[in-house]
Amino acid sequence: MRLRHPDGSTVHLAYCTNVHPAQDVAGLVDQIDRYCGGVRERLGVDRLGVGLWLPAVAAHALAADADDLARVRTALERAGCEVVTLNAFPYGHFHAPVVKRDVYVPDWTEDARLDYTLACAEVLAALMPDDADRGSISTLPLAWRTPWDDGRRAAARAKLVALDEALADLRRRTGRTVRVALEAEPGCVVETSEQTAAELAGIGEHVGACVDLCHLATEFEDPAEAAATLADAGVPVVKTQVSAALHAEHPAEEATRASLAAFAEDRFLHQTRAQLDGRVERRDDLPEALAGDLPDDGPWRVHFHVPLHAGPEAEGLRSTTDVLEDGLRTLVGGASPLVDHLEVETYTWSVLPEGVRPKTDDDLVAGIAAELSWTAARLETMGVTAR
Repeated sequence: MRLRHPDGSTVHLAYCTNVHPAQDVAGLVDQIDRYCGGVRERLGVDRLGVGLWLPAVAAHALAADADDLARVRTALERAGCEVVTLNAFPYGHFHAPVVKRDVYVPDWTEDARLDYTLACAEVLAALMPDDADRGSISTLPLAWRTPWDDGRRAAARAKLVALDEALADLRRRTGRTVRVALEAEPGCVVETSEQTAAELAGIGEHVGACVDLCHLATEFEDPAEAAATLADAGVPVVKTQVSAALHAEHPAEEATRASLAAFAEDRFLHQTRAQLDGRVERRDDLPEALAGDLPDDGPWRVHFHVPLHAGPEAEGLRSTTDVLEDGLRTLVGGASPLVDHLEVETYTWSVLPEGVRPKTDDDLVAGIAAELSWTAARLETMGVTAR
């Protein structure tokens, strides 16, 4: 969806297809046919933005084979969709029975991560609409925090410098600008805006930050302060993921703990944070926190991307849509937008508690459309309207 900012510029709103399982080009075409067109039709818009997740197998195939690329382009046209942003965080098998920390492999110390990201950049440059100013790609925040040392930091930084140089070359060759954005995430080497600023300062103009508003809320960060920290370091906000976390104000209460337990599941990691006297206590997964290892005399937030339009229907829980709305006001509600690529990223529909989990493809399509409608309505209150 293309929206118009009051300053006249275009703000792109999309949803991320990492909610759909796919491993290869055939799976990618199938998900476009099965879901993307249906979401567009439910919204009643002429053109729907989709943030494609490209698993490594598909990314390398598309970068190497013009026929495969044409198949995807044709599927997008058939569905009435366009692509200006990609998700290149999960390397592959994002819907395996157990993902957890495997999502951070390979990391930015490894050639495979750089090669994959550059393949995604080549594909995006070819798929972007001719009138799009630029493309964006979100990626993992260097690595999981352990093991990590100065040697690994130097190796990762060298890869990011090489990435920036390769993206500059892509712009010279194709005339298309593609930028890559590190997505701070709890538990990783880069989990806060301050760490993002420190690691990215001086890398280059083609590498910046992806502000995921669920991750930011989980770390109890303030959106305005986070944006200021990045701006002060000269790190651009390349992309924002419009997402919300779980919030439990009184996690010691028995009913609240029971509600939280319903969100503990085996596939994804749900990092949990407690705020106590201005400091943040951290645990790597919700079951660990519930086992009694996390102080519960202050509020908890859980890295679980919950649907935006419908808060958790569970006692003692709410979503962090208040932080999300503050983030949108900070990032796009000013005189000019600080970011023009927005992506709704609720990849957890299939692992929601059983009672609220979509049962059919139509249920999922309806839920994704409702999230996009909710987001567009919030943006409209900030003067960002449909073109």
